[in-house]
Amino acid sequence: MLISLGESVERREIQAYVRPGPDGRTTVVLGGFHGDEPKSVSLARSLIDRLRDDPSIGIDTQWIIVPIVNPDGFERRRRRNANLVDLNRNFPTQNWTQGSKRSRMYGGPEPASEPETNIVITLVERYAPERIVTIHSISGGRECNNFDGPGEEIARAMSEHNSYPVAGSIGYPTPGSFGTWAGVERGIATITLELPAAHSTARCWADNRAALVDPFCAYANTQA
Repeated sequence: MLISLGESVERREIQAYVRPGPDGRTTVVLGGFHGDEPKSVSLARSLIDRLRDDPSIGIDTQWIIVPIVNPDGFERRRRRNANLVDLNRNFPTQNWTQGSKRSRMYGGPEPASEPETNIVITLVERYAPERIVTIHSISGGRECNNFDGPGEEIARAMSEHNSYPVAGSIGYPTPGSFGTWAGVERGIATITLELPAAHSTARCWADNRAALVDPFCAYANTQA
């Protein structure tokens, strides 16, 4: 089923697809943090379609999938939201910094200043997921399964399917990032799936079709 989580700066609705599962076992998948990374939205939507079409898969966890965290940026194919804030630098972490307003990675006037950021925070606090995947894309052959917090086991399981490297760091500072907020500071197994920007959407889905489902069920079974 689809539920409404709230609205963006420009009052575009932010929705989540929810497929119920065992109590206490929830996987959250977030796409479209950055509006200029449409592959992330396409993969989140394809995952929703797969879960709808085949009720037998992914049954070991409740799924909550938000295909577009940043609908205003997505509408413009722009990284930042309507207030020109990089949502993935706007979380209230210990290392949050404002940065330059001219930067593509501007962290906002203060932590959690944006409605989209607060929608994600409320979602995580309400559902208390065991694991989270955020889908992004990156250029220069730097695709990877980047983990924060206790997410290395899942990152390695995903790598067995998509053959992307496992990375404990993205390779540059990310103050105020969701991964730091959820993974490092709250101890939730958090994966930033960085898709290769040079690959087609079809290839990204083919490479990640199993990676976005199988490891989470295997992980759930090991926690039983």
